[in-house]
Amino acid sequence: MTQPPRVAPKSPSEALKPVAPPAPPPKARRRRRSPFIGMLSGLFTALLVGAGLIGAMIMVINGQSRAPGPLASDRVLIIPKESGLTEIADLLQREGLIEHPWAFRVSALVTGNWTKLKAGEFLFKARASQQEILDIIADGKAVEHALTIPEGLTSEQIVARLKENDLLSGEVIQVPREGTILPDTYKFQRGSTRQAIIDRMTRDQRRILNDVWAKRPADLPIKTPQELVILASIVEKETGRADERPRVAGVFINRLNRKMKLQSDPTIVYGIVGGKGTLGRPILRSEITAATPYNTYAIDGLPPGPIANPGRAAMEAVVNHSRTKDLYFVADGSGGHAFAETLEQHNRNVGRWRQIEAARREPGKPPAEASVDKVEPPAAPDTRTEAPGAQRTGLAPAEVETFPVPANRRGPPTVQPGGAVQAGAAGTRARAFDASEGTARDPLLNRSFDLNTPKQIPALRP
Repeated sequence: MTQPPRVAPKSPSEALKPVAPPAPPPKARRRRRSPFIGMLSGLFTALLVGAGLIGAMIMVINGQSRAPGPLASDRVLIIPKESGLTEIADLLQREGLIEHPWAFRVSALVTGNWTKLKAGEFLFKARASQQEILDIIADGKAVEHALTIPEGLTSEQIVARLKENDLLSGEVIQVPREGTILPDTYKFQRGSTRQAIIDRMTRDQRRILNDVWAKRPADLPIKTPQELVILASIVEKETGRADERPRVAGVFINRLNRKMKLQSDPTIVYGIVGGKGTLGRPILRSEITAATPYNTYAIDGLPPGPIANPGRAAMEAVVNHSRTKDLYFVADGSGGHAFAETLEQHNRNVGRWRQIEAARREPGKPPAEASVDKVEPPAAPDTRTEAPGAQRTGLAPAEVETFPVPANRRGPPTVQPGGAVQAGAAGTRARAFDASEGTARDPLLNRSFDLNTPKQIPALRP
């Protein structure tokens, strides 16, 4: 076996001799930083700082915008048309709704509402916050005003009401045809155009008319929607009481079925003044017999068009008329009417009404204490659909059936041939009226009118 060679031991002096350390590795060459990267780094840092500042500012503004505002009480403010964000903010500050216009502008920009701000009339509640104010203007929650159109007005009268309303703007292009407007309460904003209101009224009328017409009974002697509006307009003018409309409509339906003249006073008035609506005085006897296309004392059946704009209730009253045998009605002194099936019953009702009228004319006593036994019943029966002197609910003062008489003609009431009270002690007299239809006293008996002859037809307003 071979032995490894032996190594001679080092001397002590050699063992203590220091050993030199190894040389350090060479340094790596440092790459030079790009200026573009440095710029991006600085920009990113600036953006981070800016975003933090903006976020903090938004939090502050958001807190301020939701805090109660300085407005002490409810306030209506008009924002003019074409107002920009700056003008609106300055206006709100001047009117005491906000404190800092710049905060309002920033809030509008941050929320994106600055593009949605609208002009109009707005209601702001007391202590409304800046955010609530901004939302109201951006959402266009403008104040709504109400316009009420009563039933029974003509189209001319309705247009006149629109012209008198200062909150509306613009002109009405053309007065709508009679009966094409739906009376109702309409909401609108300040500055809305009158024509826009008219358009809404006519659209609503068509919708309601179609709805009512679809529900008509099969035996209704009305053949077209236009005829329905015509009869409803007569019903509307004859009574202002909702509970009476179906029964009044039933009277006219019964008369149409029996081929009787409708004999409605409002048709006389419309035949004379047309869309003006009111005569301004009592109806004269000569006007009762005057031939106009609308005078239902002179013509058979319905007039050629409506005499007013009826409401939905009047149209529904026609299709849902009372199934009675009534052919007559007369005022009963309480604001309503007394209905009758026969001429005899009707004449008794007429007599009672004339007694009430005479009692009201008796001087020195209230109507409740006046004697009604001194007035003789009329010399001739009255078969008009509605007796003279009926003061219906909703009549204008110009349509009341009595009028002053000169002092030298005042005296006790006397009944003239035909039943007209000529003069009363209180200085009033009832207008003349026609006698029984179909009797010897009927002024229309055996008389014919050529309604196509212009000379015999009073001029009507367009």
